[in-house]
Amino acid sequence: MSLKEKINPSKLPQHIAIIMDGNGRWAKQKGQERIFGHENGVISVRETVEAAAEVGVKYLTLYAFSTENWNRPQEEVIALMQLLVHTISAETATLNKNNIRLQAIGDLQSLPADCYAELNEAIDQTKNNTRTTLVLALSYSSRWEITNAVRQIALHLENKTLLAKDIDENTITANLCTSSMPEPELMIRTSGEHRISNFLLWQLAYSELYFTDKLWPDFRKEDFYEAIIDYQNRERRFGKTSEQLIS
Repeated sequence: MSLKEKINPSKLPQHIAIIMDGNGRWAKQKGQERIFGHENGVISVRETVEAAAEVGVKYLTLYAFSTENWNRPQEEVIALMQLLVHTISAETATLNKNNIRLQAIGDLQSLPADCYAELNEAIDQTKNNTRTTLVLALSYSSRWEITNAVRQIALHLENKTLLAKDIDENTITANLCTSSMPEPELMIRTSGEHRISNFLLWQLAYSELYFTDKLWPDFRKEDFYEAIIDYQNRERRFGKTSEQLIS
């Protein structure tokens, strides 16, 4: 029986988030520049998106570029943005063919103009697709997102469209970038690092975390299926006891 066949469709996470880590190290191991790792990481993105759609995952969020990544060497940032524009343009037809909708979260207006335009074009062209939603986290960090949410809530208070006593967890959730989607049940990080790295801090409160030593360019469908199977073998209690879940 293949790994894919071992997945229980009734226990499938609706939303999986991935920190795609290890492109630079993968390239260095092969004596190449870091961008070579990013280019090969696109293959892993393609495989993972296909795998998610095939098994029925409704939302897949990929941490593609953090706000902190702007501090990397300029030549790498420029190359990454060029790669992003090329990849989005090249993959839009495939997304439509596979009925996959593209969305993005983050400080998107900080992206270069050509990248922002290509992204919006792809989002518009795939907006009616219903099989799976691929969410790219671009120029994103959770601290930025939460700060932005607080700013929006403050504006509601200033405009007297919200009372302080009415602010609760739902208020914050409604002002996050991910307000229209379920919170991730599973977060995967590649490359052997055991950190969340400023990614979906609010949304990951009760997510299962899965870490693999695989560097992102080596991550394939079987690795994705293995993570889902591991998730399905865990007991999710949300603060309750095992006995409470059974009763």
